[in-house]
Amino acid sequence: MIVSASYRTDIPAFYGDWFRRRLVEGTARVANPYGGPAYEVSLKRPDCEGFAFWTRNVAPFREALAEIAESGFPFTVQYTITGYPRALETSVTDAQRSVAQMRWLAETYGPRVAVWRYDPVLITSLTPPAWHREAFARLARALSGTADEVVLSFAQIYAKTRRNLERAAARHGFTWEDPAGGAKTALLQDLAGIAAGHGLSATLCSQPELLGPDLSPARCIDAQRLSDMAGKAIAGKTKGNRPGCLCAESRDIGAYDTCPHGCVYCYAVRRPELAKKNHRAHDPGASALGR
Repeated sequence: MIVSASYRTDIPAFYGDWFRRRLVEGTARVANPYGGPAYEVSLKRPDCEGFAFWTRNVAPFREALAEIAESGFPFTVQYTITGYPRALETSVTDAQRSVAQMRWLAETYGPRVAVWRYDPVLITSLTPPAWHREAFARLARALSGTADEVVLSFAQIYAKTRRNLERAAARHGFTWEDPAGGAKTALLQDLAGIAAGHGLSATLCSQPELLGPDLSPARCIDAQRLSDMAGKAIAGKTKGNRPGCLCAESRDIGAYDTCPHGCVYCYAVRRPELAKKNHRAHDPGASALGR
């Protein structure tokens, strides 16, 4: 089984010590986010075939990655870099530093280890379509030769996302919108064309209605990429979480409401202050993240 760490929070940025202890213990306890009892996920061989990490800042996790590699576990990294204004991402690492970290990953572990995520695309008065074209082109140019894929998607406006966006908009004086499908498709096609010009294949995460000729469905938990890292085949049947998701089957060990990056569009955080509170209360020695 592939272990995802984690699309519910940023383990490399904030919970590296916890992960390293869990790796030594060989198991992580996960609070069921949908109700019901907690459950255990094995981090031992042969139960765990490899890891898919999700992050916006891998720098605090460098030593952990070295230990993981030395232990013989293959891994991939989904690395989000958007460069949005602070009003939208209050505590995210500077985009230039993130680009440097992605370069370090490629130089250290190979060009197949990391996938760039420009995700989600959010349209606001601070980030109109023209802003995205310029910002994306700048990042694509900087990451050319470092990664071979960029994952795109438009922001999903859940009820909690809407509340957090409205609060941030009132506080910082911007407006936001959820564009019509045609406008989304047009911008995504423009970004995909820019990506291709810099040697990047553009994929789209779980939004099949927005696919176009220059976009293919994303496999964020990618058994083939993990197999390339391992140097051997890793089985992983497709078992997506949403329509259009082509991810391989995995077990996630993270917890919602624990990431203090402060991204106002985040689907994994009900309220930024709650995530900060949970992060402050975190015990690295606990068997599970969250409560």
